[in-house]
Amino acid sequence: MSPNMVNKVYQQHSNALPGPDDITREVLSNGMIVLSRSNFNSPTLSIKGYLHSGSLCDPDEKLGLSYLTAHGLMTGTEEHDLQSLYNEIESVGAQLGFSSGTLTTSFSAHCLSEDLELILGLIAESLRKPTFPEKEFNRQKNQVLTALAIRAQDTSAMAALLFDQMIYHDHPFERPEEGFVNTVQMLERDDLVDFYHRTYGPNQMVISIVGALEPARAVESVRSVFEDWQNKNQETLPEVPEMLPLQKTSQKSISIPGKFQADIVMGSLGPHRLSPDYQALRLGNNILGEFGMMGRLGESVREKRGLAYYAYSSLSATKGPGAWEMIAGVNPANTKKTIRLIREDIKKFVSEPVTAQELEDTKSYFLGRMPLSLESNSGVAISLLNLEHFDLGLNYFLDYPQQIQAISAEEILHASQKYLDPDRLAIAVAGP
Repeated sequence: MSPNMVNKVYQQHSNALPGPDDITREVLSNGMIVLSRSNFNSPTLSIKGYLHSGSLCDPDEKLGLSYLTAHGLMTGTEEHDLQSLYNEIESVGAQLGFSSGTLTTSFSAHCLSEDLELILGLIAESLRKPTFPEKEFNRQKNQVLTALAIRAQDTSAMAALLFDQMIYHDHPFERPEEGFVNTVQMLERDDLVDFYHRTYGPNQMVISIVGALEPARAVESVRSVFEDWQNKNQETLPEVPEMLPLQKTSQKSISIPGKFQADIVMGSLGPHRLSPDYQALRLGNNILGEFGMMGRLGESVREKRGLAYYAYSSLSATKGPGAWEMIAGVNPANTKKTIRLIREDIKKFVSEPVTAQELEDTKSYFLGRMPLSLESNSGVAISLLNLEHFDLGLNYFLDYPQQIQAISAEEILHASQKYLDPDRLAIAVAGP
């Protein structure tokens, strides 16, 4: 299907896309932001949100603190122990969980609309009244230490960790959110309590509720359990520093004895999410290593030459510097050949525009995928959070087709040349 035809289909569904006419946005008196949109085609609700507390706030010597704090929120509260809390959730067939990232601590819940007050109350209770029981803290700490031991034997995870340490050298983004064995071993229960009181609070916290309810009810339900929450000591998330790209190619390896596969992660810094180059690079990345059978990389490295079990590219973008990665899993004997071939593919990619057919296929893919991502309550709830987190504006989905259609092959080439240089790459390898 051509981009013009896909665009027409997109426009036909535009009335069903989230926009300023059907997204409710309310700021509570304590600084909390509520987003909501109705969908009565299903009796369920998706509730998602985040607050500004993450591993960016962790001291170097106690890395993993935000991770353990987030995962400890539901181990006990002033009103429920761990078992009774989960019994409440399971009694109505709902789901609820918390997680931590670099810049945010997030939560996600799914329930029937009739159980909104119950689940919202449990979210508020977990965020406002956690007790971090010593027994559960020790259990979770041991689980994390076990997971870190497993990570140390995972070639894919260790190559990704090494890559981050190379392109984000001396930058907070080089640190893994779950920490290291020595930093997690340092943690005590009191560290979690102190971290919680310093970084958790309602200021600029965002919650999104999508599903079978009126937005006004969603706002009032959130207000009833959250608006009196205050934390005058809540710290502001530190600013994310800028980062300079590598000036020359650097390659490092981690030896993991006994493995039969080597993993390669190579690439460079990427753009911020709000960079004017971002959309063009998304399309370029899709052509390079995602579309169909993993794009050009998949065809060149895996299909034609059979050098890799998989080969693809990935573009990530946040409020700070992102990363553009080329990833491959190979027989260790093929490591050097694969790296050389990927560099050749990168050199070609930044030397000439993508073809008209590649551009047309990719635009069709992006225009067709967007409505599909918004078919579920969960997809819409996540999208509303992204609108708020990156300040994209409530018209984003309605303007999206024009943004994609306007991108040219030359724009992709020029943007790619800014961020991807075959002579200035970080190359990380983990294997036997």
